[in-house]
Amino acid sequence: MKAYIVGVGMTKFEKPESRDWQYWDMAKEAGTNALEDAGVPYEQVQQVPVGYCFQPSTAGQRATYELGLTGVPVYNVNNNCATGSTALMMARQFVEGGMSDCVLALGFEKMKRGALGGGADSGDFSTSPVARHYGVMAAAHGFEMTSPPTAQIFGNAAREHMERYGTTEAQLAAVAAKNHKHSAANPNAQFRDVWTVDEILMSKTIHRPLTKLQCSPTSDGAAAAVIVSERFVVQHGLHDKAVEIAAQTMTTDTEESFGSGSCIDVVGKPMSRAAARQAYEHSGLGIEDVDVVELHDCFSVNELLTYEALGMCADGESGKLVESGATTYGGRRVVNPSGGLISKGHPLGATGLAQAAELTWQLRGEAGDRQVPGARVGLAHNIGLGGAAVVTLLRRP
Repeated sequence: MKAYIVGVGMTKFEKPESRDWQYWDMAKEAGTNALEDAGVPYEQVQQVPVGYCFQPSTAGQRATYELGLTGVPVYNVNNNCATGSTALMMARQFVEGGMSDCVLALGFEKMKRGALGGGADSGDFSTSPVARHYGVMAAAHGFEMTSPPTAQIFGNAAREHMERYGTTEAQLAAVAAKNHKHSAANPNAQFRDVWTVDEILMSKTIHRPLTKLQCSPTSDGAAAAVIVSERFVVQHGLHDKAVEIAAQTMTTDTEESFGSGSCIDVVGKPMSRAAARQAYEHSGLGIEDVDVVELHDCFSVNELLTYEALGMCADGESGKLVESGATTYGGRRVVNPSGGLISKGHPLGATGLAQAAELTWQLRGEAGDRQVPGARVGLAHNIGLGGAAVVTLLRRP
C-alpha cells in the first residue's frame, strides 16, 4: 500500500530562549499548520509518532493534547538528530502496513543555548551512547576537552578529507556560503544573512577547519506532516496535495563504521551510502532522477560527505562539485534550498520533518522565491550519531 504526504507545517526555527513559548506551543503551531494544509481535522488522525530529544518522557502526549484529546496512540521517538525522519518513517510504516489511513508525524525541540553535547550523557563519555564513536576519533586524533565534541568529530572528518583528497578550506566554506544564500529566501529560517566564502573563513574557528558559520546552531522549533493511504487520498479528494513517499530506508552502524578508524566513516558516511542504495533499489529511482535534495549539513563537511554517499559524485570529488555550482540554482540539482541545518536551524526532533516539509512544497511548486523549477523528485537525508541514517525519496504523482 502506498503512503502519501498530504499536509505539512512548521514553525519558524529560532535561537533558543528568543521567544516565550513552550514545546507544546510550537508543536501545536506546526501540527495545526500541517492539518490545515491537508484539510484534515485532528479527529481523523489515527496514530501520532512524536519526535524529540531533550524533553521528558511522554512529552509527545503533552504536545499532541494541544491538538485534541481523542485518545489515539502517541509514540515518543528519540533517534538523536535523525529523530524527525524516524517519526516520519513510523507514520509511513503504519500507513503502508495497512494499520492506519491517516497518521500525523510531529517533531519538536526546545533547546539550550551553546554547543550541542556529545550524547544523552555528554558529561561522562564513558557511559555515553556515542562513546565508541568518540573512542575511534580519540585514537586517531586525540580528544580536546575545550572543543565541542560534535564539532570536533566532524572537524576531524574534514581534516581527513582534506589530507586524503586535497579538499580545501574554501570548498568547505563554499557549502556554508551556498546554504546561507539559500536561506535568505526562507522566512522560516533561523538565519537569513548572506555570507561570502571569505567571511565564512574569517569567522570564529570552532574546531579547525570548521568555523562558526559552517556549523549548525542549536534551535527551537517544530515541524509536522500528515501521511495517508491512497484510499484516503481518493476518498477525500486530496490528489492536488499528495506527494508520494516513493521509498524510505533507515540504516544503522555496521562494522564498516568503526573498522577503518576514520572519522569519515564513524560520522556516518557508510550508513548514508547504504540507506541511499536501498532507497534507490526500492523505488526504481536513481540519483539522476532527483531534482532537489534536503540533506543533513550539521557541519559543512557532512554535506560534502553526503554528496559522495548519495552518488552525486565520486569519493573525493565533492569539494569540486560544490565549487562548480552544480548544487545550487542553475546547476544539476539544488541541495538545501531551505538553507539546510547550517542556516535554517537544527531543532533535533523537528529537522527531518522540516526537510519533508520543504520537499513537499518544492514538489507542489509552492516554495515561492526558493522554488526549484520543474522539481518532480526530491530526496531527504537525515542522520544521527549513534547511529541512524534515513533516506527518503518523494515523488509528485
